[in-house]
Amino acid sequence: MKTKVYIDGQEGTTGLRIYERIAARADVEWIRIDAQSRKDPAARRDCIHASDVTFLCLPDAAAREAVVLAEGSKTRLIDASTAHRTAPGWQYGFPELSGARRAAIASADRVAVPGCHASGFCALVYPLVAAGVLPADAALTCFSLTGYTGGGRRMIEAYEAADRPAALDSPRQYGLTQTHKHLPEMQVVCGLAQPPLFSPVVGDFACGMEVTVPLFASQLARPLSRADLRDLLAAHYAGAALVTVAPLDAEIERQGGFLDAGALAGCDGMELYVAGNDERMLLIARFDNLGKGASGAAIQCMNLMLGCEETTGLVELPARQ
Repeated sequence: MKTKVYIDGQEGTTGLRIYERIAARADVEWIRIDAQSRKDPAARRDCIHASDVTFLCLPDAAAREAVVLAEGSKTRLIDASTAHRTAPGWQYGFPELSGARRAAIASADRVAVPGCHASGFCALVYPLVAAGVLPADAALTCFSLTGYTGGGRRMIEAYEAADRPAALDSPRQYGLTQTHKHLPEMQVVCGLAQPPLFSPVVGDFACGMEVTVPLFASQLARPLSRADLRDLLAAHYAGAALVTVAPLDAEIERQGGFLDAGALAGCDGMELYVAGNDERMLLIARFDNLGKGASGAAIQCMNLMLGCEETTGLVELPARQ
């Protein structure tokens, strides 16, 4: 039997990528809404109630409204907005963080897809806190470089306009008030006493992302080398299909001391790196902001919820020499 799937907000960047990833799947039957009715609550409610799975690819307020519209239905919701990432009754959709989380996602009726920046941060920090290597009260910083598609349709149109302003030619730092919407999930999911000091930057490239968490060795709960941290992450993600931990230095040396933020554009996996030295370490997550940072993660969660192979319909990581 086919799974009936509805995307509430298919016209947005995340919704379009979800549709592209699974449109040809034989196990999916699409529930479609008339273009002129896509903002009509009654029409949306009918589509949600007719579906087995509904993706919410909406602004936060509209996502909350969709949850109300879903009341009384048997549909399972996967929310790509910020609205429910730390909300009671919702599972945080990053299955690789723990076996318990993977099982909870598989049986859940309400799953919140992680934010793109938060995906990289949590992938790097959660295993260290869980292992007792990084104290929960550590004062952390995070630097994140992202492609402009993460900003949604308006930002995409601005960057791709023929007469765009010169300011878009160079990277732009934002979130300068330290109130970025991903901060709550960074703190809550990783079990931190306080959110990190977070510095996101958007660059003049479409897709790709590098999230970096710098660490001094003195911040760790016990003496560990860079190789020790890399091995800890590798053990945590052993067997993961969509998260891999790179050998020390090989990829960075291959790129002449650089690490290309756009190298995984179009992929739905994530690569983790431990760079720097034994005193000052750089933990880096590299992925596609629309892949493992949004649509790919949403589809992965759906696959687990349906009992499918979790990579079905996804573009896995390229082989590295």
